[in-house]
Amino acid sequence: MSELATLARPYAAAVFKRAKETGAIDQWSETLGFLAQLMAAEGVKNAAGNPKLGRRGFADLLIESCQQGLSEEGKNLVRLLADNGKLVLTGQIAALYEQYRAEEQGFLDARVASAFDLDDAEKKQLAKSLQKALGKKVRLDVTVDRSLIGGVVVRAGDKVIDGSIKGQLQRLAKRLDS
Repeated sequence: MSELATLARPYAAAVFKRAKETGAIDQWSETLGFLAQLMAAEGVKNAAGNPKLGRRGFADLLIESCQQGLSEEGKNLVRLLADNGKLVLTGQIAALYEQYRAEEQGFLDARVASAFDLDDAEKKQLAKSLQKALGKKVRLDVTVDRSLIGGVVVRAGDKVIDGSIKGQLQRLAKRLDS
């Protein structure tokens, strides 16, 4: 996963720089999200690996099939990624782009895994606590993970805050083993 992020980072940074220059941050966000969803589809993945099409042939087919969804610069990005054999990185590029976008807009996206559903008041309190701790406005993406037993695990940028029962038990087991 981190290797893919490393490969995707220069593309995401270049797209973000261009988006800022042209004032098209939101449009690029939509374009990259669209491409990431498209490339995640099983049929598209299979077509991407078809040696009869080749890299450029696949890129042309992709561009043709989503004519309305791509600007000229979006089409150029698809061609560039295809020529470099990096179309598989679109999901990573989109994720990194969203991190740059959030940072630019003063937000930090936090993925929260909770052992139980959080109601709106709990989400609001958690966001407020994270904002205080991290010094940025926080946008939460909350999922339920029953294996945590209790508590939450927060991933915000490069920080991980593990306040789960499962995490505490793992740390305790590690200390007992040493």
